Amino acid sequence: MNGLRPSTELAIETRSLTKRFGVHAAVDQIDLAVPRGAVFGFLGPNGSGKTTTIRMMLGLAAATSGEITVLGQSMPESVAAVLPRVGALVEGPAFYPFLSGTANLRRLDSADRHARGNSRIARVEHALDRVGLTHAAGKKVRAYSLGMKQRLGIANALLSPRDLLVLDEPTNGLDPQGTREVRSLVRSLAADGTTVFVSSHLLAEIEQICTHAAVMSAGRLVAQGTLTELRQGGQTRVRVHTPDVATALGVLASLGLVTDSFIPAPRVGGDGGVTSEATVSATLGERILLPEAIVAALVIGGVRVRGFSIDSASLEDRFVELTGEGFDIAS
Repeated sequence: MNGLRPSTELAIETRSLTKRFGVHAAVDQIDLAVPRGAVFGFLGPNGSGKTTTIRMMLGLAAATSGEITVLGQSMPESVAAVLPRVGALVEGPAFYPFLSGTANLRRLDSADRHARGNSRIARVEHALDRVGLTHAAGKKVRAYSLGMKQRLGIANALLSPRDLLVLDEPTNGLDPQGTREVRSLVRSLAADGTTVFVSSHLLAEIEQICTHAAVMSAGRLVAQGTLTELRQGGQTRVRVHTPDVATALGVLASLGLVTDSFIPAPRVGGDGGVTSEATVSATLGERILLPEAIVAALVIGGVRVRGFSIDSASLEDRFVELTGEGFDIAS
């Protein structure tokens, strides 16, 4: 899952990329591989090194060591050739508050020596329309909400055709409708062939729009691959609800399963007495066992099976397992 693809297939590739601030490694020896045409989620808790990595990729910060390739060219050596092909929204948008959205975009576009002046008005109007800000184009940015400013920042990234779009927390501050609009926008860009790199701490955002993802934790890259590959890397658990806790634990262990917990569930029996039941949990690991074979072994072993399930790891379970931290799962 962590093997690197040939460079010709990658929009972004890093090798042993490291950024240190004194003795602290904000980014520590990461090998990132972003396939061309992917919607790639860069996921991790706040402070895990995501934004620092993006800044190095775009030539905004110098790496302590390691190599970076963006769109097939070495960075930061080729920054002048690469950046015109990259649209980016990093660490939130910054605009002139007393100018309108349209005026801000026109000023930013005029500062781009690669942008054609004779099509500037049309490009600005098109970018505003793509992010749903046509109605607010003439308003001063100081009157914009945080979500509107975020969308204006994405519009700026879309003023010219891009091979790669890098978005750092693109739905920050957006209401549910704005979030849906950004997701739809990302999907449409990917459908047009643009590689989209989305940094986020929101699990739902990654699950709903991304084809691939990487997980950062404390500056280290702990996993990457397709979403399916990430889910499959998690642990599959067997759960048995039974009053025969000790016997169930013994049978599961004899099958090679790693028993790790049980949850007591006292209940009132038919005679009015309190009986003790529990849900016993075990990890299936690399074992290939049919559910019916496990149940049969439990019954033969004298276990009264009141409930049985096999639960594959969810993406949320996998991320918590990898990082030891919870993720925001609502958008």
